[in-house]
Amino acid sequence: MPYNKHSELPDSVKDTLPAHAQDIYQAAFNNAWDEYADPDKRRGDDSREEVAHKVAWAAVKQSYEKNEAGKWVKK
Repeated sequence: MPYNKHSELPDSVKDTLPAHAQDIYQAAFNNAWDEYADPDKRRGDDSREEVAHKVAWAAVKQSYEKNEAGKWVKK
């Protein structure tokens, strides 16, 4: 279930992340969705979707962080 546009992203993403961070999330999720299609490539019992979300959040956290007010800002 790759995402084609920002409006399809989960509320936890589209309601909290800036547009550029949403781009990062979407690209990382879609890439991980393809990369981890084979269960043998995943660690543990996580589903394909769970792994893709984890990868996407990790990608966002490379460039963004939460500030004191709880807003996501570029590092």
